[in-house]
Amino acid sequence: MLTSILGARLSWHFANGWVFEPAIEMGTASTGTSANRSPFKRAEFGSLIRMAISALSIAAGIATASPVFAGTERGSQNMADTSDAALASSLPGDFRNGYAEVNGTRIHYVEGGKGTPVLLLPGWPETWWEFHKIMPELAKRHRVIAVDLRGMGGSAKPGLGYDKKNMAKDIHELTQALGYKQVNIAGHDIGAMVAYSFAANYPDATLKICLIDVAHPEESLYTLSLLPPPGHAVRGTGESTHPVYLWWFAFNQLPDLPQQLLAGKSRLLIDWLFDSQLRNPAAISERDRAIYAAAYSQPDAIRAGNGWYQTFGQDIIDAKHYGQIATPVLALAGERNYPYLCELLPTQASDVRVVKVNSSSHYVPEDQPEAVVRELLGFFKS
Repeated sequence: MLTSILGARLSWHFANGWVFEPAIEMGTASTGTSANRSPFKRAEFGSLIRMAISALSIAAGIATASPVFAGTERGSQNMADTSDAALASSLPGDFRNGYAEVNGTRIHYVEGGKGTPVLLLPGWPETWWEFHKIMPELAKRHRVIAVDLRGMGGSAKPGLGYDKKNMAKDIHELTQALGYKQVNIAGHDIGAMVAYSFAANYPDATLKICLIDVAHPEESLYTLSLLPPPGHAVRGTGESTHPVYLWWFAFNQLPDLPQQLLAGKSRLLIDWLFDSQLRNPAAISERDRAIYAAAYSQPDAIRAGNGWYQTFGQDIIDAKHYGQIATPVLALAGERNYPYLCELLPTQASDVRVVKVNSSSHYVPEDQPEAVVRELLGFFKS
């Protein structure tokens, strides 16, 4: 998850006394011009009950520690229900699981629906499943393809190639393999970076792009403030006025150590990130969290996720050659990142509209899926 660049940049801005004025509320638009930047209770029920509780505790511990555990709602589903194929078929819209060999790697995707193609690109620490709340509605009007990026979920985890330009090439070759000459793309977090790079490098293959709460890496990343001043808690609250200090940006730069610390324990990190940033922590359920923890439990998966961050320097260099893209851009911003995107995106695209999604955090598709569906359907309407 890249709690947006803005989460970090705002903390720096707060420290320096900068103030941003909101320019747009949900459903209103801003044209991209430089002028507008602006716990269990213990109960004595006898030895039988105590034995049962112990057995359940042991089973839960095994499930949590197991690297192949895919996560379930407690007591409601079995582990097989959370394979990618089962998850895909559980969604309305005749979704199916697929794989493609592209750009020297294997990419996993889930597709369903009919109409103009819309690709959905997720972010860290999630998978294609982050879009499961919005996919069925989109599929009523579009062919929806939700993709696990290089290194994510069901996709391969090669040692190299995590710069966003190369990841955009993955997506371009995927669209070609699926038979599409032009596509719409909506990306969140790391996926938003790849979506922008796709538009910059393959303009003729791009219809429109939507960037959800994140922009392509740019040089302000080098100025991120990671040390909170006295009185500022590192753990967030989900409220837009609470600064976020993006310590994981630095943590993900480290070689080897993240795998050693997080292998089999990724759920700890995932819960911290979601609970400290979601406006409504229940928006990402117990089952969802277990799915994501399983996806990032293996050392190779952790390493690959680190790779998306370790290539930011190259991404910044690449962006200097892009200039302003002409592709129509819609940005759906959580409350915290809205001012940052209003300021930055007009420098990266000539046709941009930034929409603030009220009552949403960085995880906009989970916090406010109805709003995301409404905006995407309107934007991608032919």
